[in-house]
Amino acid sequence: MSAALEIPEHLFIAIDHVGIAVPDLDEAVAFYETTFGMKVAHTETNEEQGVREAMVAVGDSGSFIQLLAPLTPESTIAKFLDRSGPGLQQLAYRVVDVEQVSAILRERGVRLLYDAPRRGTSDSRINFVHPKDAGGVLVELVQPAEGAHH
Repeated sequence: MSAALEIPEHLFIAIDHVGIAVPDLDEAVAFYETTFGMKVAHTETNEEQGVREAMVAVGDSGSFIQLLAPLTPESTIAKFLDRSGPGLQQLAYRVVDVEQVSAILRERGVRLLYDAPRRGTSDSRINFVHPKDAGGVLVELVQPAEGAHH
């Protein structure tokens, strides 16, 4: 990498998505399509995260609702559903450079869940801020695979 990417003072570019834990992905997708008129932009199975997911576009805003259904009873989403039931599970902010933003947050005393970024939806690079360091909210940092250097 030749020149360092410029990190905005506020660190985050946009709300990338809001993650919602659901017991049945197909049922949830049908609800968002028929009730809210939203369209699925992308679906995938992420074995590492233990989820089947659908990214549902919120109009043309560039923001999404991420519907997350567990692949196994041991997955993080399955445990969340057991503990809290269906509902808001995480808030994801889009960032320019997930490593740099993670380093800045660590310098500010914030714990991150991963030592190094992992693969997220559509080959994005992600990390999470511990909910205890973010007012009880699981915050995801997302560096999109494409368009990250604009």
